[in-house]
Amino acid sequence: MNRNGNIPGPSLALLTDLYQLTMAYGYWKTGNLEKEGIFNLFFRKNPFSGGLTVACGLQQVIDLLENFSFDVSDIDYLASLTGNDGKALFERGFLDYLADIRFSCDVDAVSEGSVVFPSEPLLRIKGPIIQCQILETPLLNILNFQSLIATKSARICAAAQGDPVMEFGLRRAQGINGALAASRAAYIGGCGSTSNVLAGKIYGIPVKGTHAHSWVMSFADEEEAFREYSRAMPNNCLFLVDTYDTLTGVHNAVKIGHELRKKGHEFNGIRLDSGDLAYLSIEARKILDAGGFNNAIICASNDLDEHIISSLKQQGARINLWGVGTRLATGHDQGALGGVYKLVALRDPEQPWQHRIKLSEQKIKITTPGDLQVRRFIKNGEALGDMIYDQLSGLPERRVIIDPDDHTRRKKFADDAEVREMLEPVARRGRIVAPRCDIHELRQRVKKELGYFHEGIRRFVNPHLYPVGLEEKLHQLKARMITENRKVSE
Repeated sequence: MNRNGNIPGPSLALLTDLYQLTMAYGYWKTGNLEKEGIFNLFFRKNPFSGGLTVACGLQQVIDLLENFSFDVSDIDYLASLTGNDGKALFERGFLDYLADIRFSCDVDAVSEGSVVFPSEPLLRIKGPIIQCQILETPLLNILNFQSLIATKSARICAAAQGDPVMEFGLRRAQGINGALAASRAAYIGGCGSTSNVLAGKIYGIPVKGTHAHSWVMSFADEEEAFREYSRAMPNNCLFLVDTYDTLTGVHNAVKIGHELRKKGHEFNGIRLDSGDLAYLSIEARKILDAGGFNNAIICASNDLDEHIISSLKQQGARINLWGVGTRLATGHDQGALGGVYKLVALRDPEQPWQHRIKLSEQKIKITTPGDLQVRRFIKNGEALGDMIYDQLSGLPERRVIIDPDDHTRRKKFADDAEVREMLEPVARRGRIVAPRCDIHELRQRVKKELGYFHEGIRRFVNPHLYPVGLEEKLHQLKARMITENRKVSE
């Protein structure tokens, strides 16, 4: 990987579910090789019962697409697979086809770091249906997880109210790749540093860390442990003070801090990892200030998340650096974003597109057909609402959206509101056309994008519902297709 987290080298073409390949084989076997599809990737609910989601992972999607091909070992492996009769699952001709396949689709996506909402496509892919089908799983894998973690990070950083947040989740993350992806997404979402040294090397994220309880326990007493650490690393002293008795530990840190100061160094501060963090931080601040260390940092860790940090802030905690691990790197209270990938239009080569819709007994699972684009309306620096429209039906004629859950609710946007088209070109006929973005630029973009939204939308509990609706022609098309398809099934 390089500093943007790109994955050069072997293709990840086999990073897909087997049923994607069995469907691809079916298209090949039935002579539908040239059929083209449009697929939209979207999610149905904001994570963490929140009011918004931060899109993350596009740079790694781009890398996946640039390296999409099946190498010899991939083909050999697929040739070894058998069906329930013990015979080869795939014919040799199909495997030869896969060996020659090269990515040739059009892709559009929201910029990484953008704020997005349910039902809006994060990514749209258009091209040979076989390629679109095979790419479904890896696209979801990348965007689902990183968007989840970037959103969690943004929430935690908002709770910290400008205090720096460190991502500490490596040891509890979902494996090696999950840990790296989590560190990347957490930094983009707002964290200022990570404990993950490999992530620091790969992505250029600042790395932070000092010592653990085991260091203190390996010496005769806490004071000696702090003193020896200060001798070893005088420019990196943030002492973990809760191994035995927290406030005694703060006094010991102050003592060693004075020894450091005499040698021309300044200790960074202390870390609290257990106990009543509000009370202990207030008392620790008194001890540090009385000792002449008014600028010493008080860092807190211990299974923190946005709700605990908000509570500690309300209690007057004197913490000014937050180390967040498990509940950030794993998503904790939500296992996955729940993004899906659905066919919305189909055609034979050079023929008109035909809309496709999936019905369901659950209203939320009925898809919206069409070559969808999202138009965001902004006025005086505030996002007013989003319109989902179908490019196959032409550009919107009016600035009106219809609530997909209640057609009687409509919203009209002012004529002088700025318009932003959210999905931007990523690839054309397989060639990447989107610029690469530095991870630090992406982090700044998240901050800027969040600033467009009212604080009621950003709040953690019962957030205000941001207006997202269908353009009038699209609403009519969807209603008509639902009616027609239900008549057929009846």
